[in-house]
Amino acid sequence: MFEQIRSAMSEAAGRFDPALVDARHAEQIVADASAIEKMAATVKSLAAARIAETEIWKESGERSPAHELARRTGTSVGQAKDALETGRRLRNLPATSKAARRGELSPQQTSAIADAAAADPDAEARLLDEATSKSLPELRGACARAKANVTDLEARRRRIHEHRGLRNWVDGEGAGHLHLTDNPEKVAEIVAGLGPTRDELFKQARAGGRREPLEAYAADALHAAICGERATKCKPGTKILVRIDFDALLRGYPIGDETCEIAGFGPVPVSALRDMLATADPFLAAIVTRGKNLVGVAHLGRRPTAHQRSALEWLYPTCAVEGCNALTFLENDHRDPWAKTKITVFDLLDRLCSHHHDLKTTENWALVDGHGKRAFVPPDDPRHPRNANAPPAAA
Repeated sequence: MFEQIRSAMSEAAGRFDPALVDARHAEQIVADASAIEKMAATVKSLAAARIAETEIWKESGERSPAHELARRTGTSVGQAKDALETGRRLRNLPATSKAARRGELSPQQTSAIADAAAADPDAEARLLDEATSKSLPELRGACARAKANVTDLEARRRRIHEHRGLRNWVDGEGAGHLHLTDNPEKVAEIVAGLGPTRDELFKQARAGGRREPLEAYAADALHAAICGERATKCKPGTKILVRIDFDALLRGYPIGDETCEIAGFGPVPVSALRDMLATADPFLAAIVTRGKNLVGVAHLGRRPTAHQRSALEWLYPTCAVEGCNALTFLENDHRDPWAKTKITVFDLLDRLCSHHHDLKTTENWALVDGHGKRAFVPPDDPRHPRNANAPPAAA
């Protein structure tokens, strides 16, 4: 069966000429090809997991099923391990398996959901639903939180600490690589410490007419912090944002839906937060909540207060627009123009990246009503606040 599908796909791919299709048709082709790719990846994972159960893979002389799969498919050993583990987990997750077989989940989405659902089967349906609207980083965050709810975070912290390490190597193109493995609070401190220098280098480059990815300036900041004249300590203004439920802080561990996590880095044990609170470097902003509730505060100034900024940065670690993962140079945006209201209310503030802020300002796009990540729509969309809140048309 699969030999025939491969033959038919090979023939279709050989005949395909992108110059002969219009843009709308090309969009459909991308969607179809993506679904085919996802279905094929699922079948590959399931079949590879079946091979790993047997002795066949040893005939190649490889060290493990993952090494054999990596050689056979031209991928890394890490990717092969992930595919094998996903294939094993799908056998006990029929809903995820069906969605992946239908081409509704990418290999990365399937892996994240299978990993979380294997730890907490009750979360499977919710995560599958979230996969339809969330970006991959957002979905991975939701999966990490679901898994953390049933994971001994203290034991995980000790295990990660025991296996911490910094590796370096040079790839085939001659580029040097650094890979750090450590607990998320440690990585968060390092990233926060590099932030001010990275942003300064970014501004200097823009002033000089140079445009490079932000990651390039982060690399420069790391080198400057270690080898240059810049201080290695986090500079004033550096902020690591943590949310913790009040009861969990008092108890020493979260239960149920309680949260203790670093924005952008995921769940951590309460002991990690307490260790961070015990130091003044870097500056730590802790948002203490009960459940998901944040208190709305209003004042007469145009800019949010320090407390409002911290709460906004927690609620929106990335741009508020659904599917946008921009996390730097976010702008605090008033849903209703401050020039008109003369008041700043937390519940009427969002954080937008410069691209989406420009769309709102110049072309009247807007976030749909609500809080947190949500759809960003043009002015003619019925969900646009101006349309959704309009009085009904006269009969």
